[in-house]
Amino acid sequence: MTGADGVPGAGRPGYRTRTWAGTWAGAAAGPLLAAGSVYGWAHWCFTGGSAPSAGVALAGGGTLIALLCAVYWTAVAGTRGFFGAVALALALLATVAAADRAAGRSEVALCVVRAVDSTVQESFGEGGPEPRTVHRHTLDCPGGYPAELKDDRRAAAVGGEVRVAYDPRRRVAPEAEGRTSPWGPVLSAALLLAVAAAIAASRRAPGARDA
Repeated sequence: MTGADGVPGAGRPGYRTRTWAGTWAGAAAGPLLAAGSVYGWAHWCFTGGSAPSAGVALAGGGTLIALLCAVYWTAVAGTRGFFGAVALALALLATVAAADRAAGRSEVALCVVRAVDSTVQESFGEGGPEPRTVHRHTLDCPGGYPAELKDDRRAAAVGGEVRVAYDPRRRVAPEAEGRTSPWGPVLSAALLLAVAAAIAASRRAPGARDA
């Protein structure tokens, strides 16, 4: 059946619903595949037995993210493409953070905090996130590693003890035991991927024709 606009099936009930579904599915596929690719790379770099060096991992990950965002921007085009690519880049960085948090830290050391240096990271722009305080703990651990711990909260007072989970191969940063959770970055990535998908889906209304 052909509708008045000459599009096969356009006159059938539910045609517009299927068109919207197809548009959203196509728009979401790209960002989801991009996130999957970046997560796979990061997971291998953080946990793989034959993972590359830190320099190669960083360069490869940065190149992959830049390439995926460039492909998105080219596909969507215009101002929407730019802002969508920014959202996608932030989502992919959050994906890397999630892979880092999910990576195994198989060893735990009981360390003494020798000093704490707290730095406030200001946000920029109206409506930006609240200022974030990062606490850099200088540690005295058995064997000399880890030597420091960065956390959004004070792990312990100066002179106190803290249990630190770490990777003996030093591929991921140490974390205070029990505080490592990937859910924060996962939720951030999901929200930003939804924004990128929505921008891609809005580039052309279903069934619209060029003037």
